[in-house]
Amino acid sequence: MVKKESRNVVRARKHARVRAKISGTPECPRLVVFRSNKNIEAQVIDDTKGVTLVSCSSVALKLENGSNIEAAKTVGAKLAEACKAKKISKVVFDRGGYLYHGRVAALADAAREGGLKF
Repeated sequence: MVKKESRNVVRARKHARVRAKISGTPECPRLVVFRSNKNIEAQVIDDTKGVTLVSCSSVALKLENGSNIEAAKTVGAKLAEACKAKKISKVVFDRGGYLYHGRVAALADAAREGGLKF
């Protein structure tokens, strides 16, 4: 009998495949999304230095329900605001191995509406 891999192992493999092609630079950092069952997080990372420039999450914003599309939109908007404050306007989007759908897409759309270009 073949043991089935967990969803997180499969997601990590997909994320590694994406990361082989995508990298953040100081001019165009990487916006990476992490989604759990209860919360959603996003970071803007400069991979050349290995430094997180901006981060935002439903936990940091103390949202009542961090696992819905409204929370993802709020996190995306606040992240875009923080990026503007640090004069970051262009990023490359890393969906973290998740499908570009639902909360991940809502976060990305809100970040775009907030002024980030990707």
